Amino acid sequence: MERLPIMGLATKGQQTMRLLNKLMLAGHQIFTKPSTPVLENVGNCPTCESEVTFVAREAWLRDHYFCSKCGSIPRERALMLTIDTYFPDWRNLIIHESSPGNRGASKRLAQQCNHYIPSQFFPNNDPGSIVGGTRCENLEALSFNDESVDLHITQDVLEHVFHPSKVFSEIARTLKPGGAHIFTVPIVNKYRPSKLRARCDNGEITHLVSPVFHGNPISDEGSLVTVDWGFDICHHIFKSSGLFTQLIYIDDISKGIRAEYIEVFITFKLSDSGRGNAIP
Repeated sequence: MERLPIMGLATKGQQTMRLLNKLMLAGHQIFTKPSTPVLENVGNCPTCESEVTFVAREAWLRDHYFCSKCGSIPRERALMLTIDTYFPDWRNLIIHESSPGNRGASKRLAQQCNHYIPSQFFPNNDPGSIVGGTRCENLEALSFNDESVDLHITQDVLEHVFHPSKVFSEIARTLKPGGAHIFTVPIVNKYRPSKLRARCDNGEITHLVSPVFHGNPISDEGSLVTVDWGFDICHHIFKSSGLFTQLIYIDDISKGIRAEYIEVFITFKLSDSGRGNAIP
């Protein structure tokens, strides 16, 4: 097992390889003609609410099946459709989104929600502080008051946290009764148990398997994948928070929603009126 300091910088060799990869990709994009679409169809985009053409020029639809108008990808459209369906009054709710993007559901929420709170995690700043116009929040120790948020939104974030149980507990604490956490996360292990890829103890990262990084909108270093989740994520959430989670699966190319790992999850915090008598 390889141990690295949590804030360790990439080696010069790693930095050089990343630069070469970027240059190769740029050259490929410049000199390669667009390929024949793998999938192309007309439909209605849930994120920009427009009649558009959805086009994929690569087989991995999850990252390459784009809306011709807003540039959204399938999981973003599935998330927005889920929000519209289950919380149609979302424009008037208090919505916190951790690590939002600059397109798709994040952009629509930011433009249309009257009480939208975007946040990023800045390790050297206090939770609740404002950094460059963006609120700093650590999902493992949120600064929000108890029962103060209607909806928490995360898109492909939970595979990057070191202590998921703390995240689930904090989300439950800060949700208003009747609120929910709506999120996407790649369920790479499917029916196999979720597996930890890395730990962080006393500020030191221990890699249990070879490290994998995903893109990070605020860091060129990327985000370390800490958990390979399976469908048992719903059980982990319940054990940590006492809240129940529903899995939503949508496959609808008329809305540009088709891909691997397309599931959307909703963790509900029941309202007092929703707690009925025991059902035999």
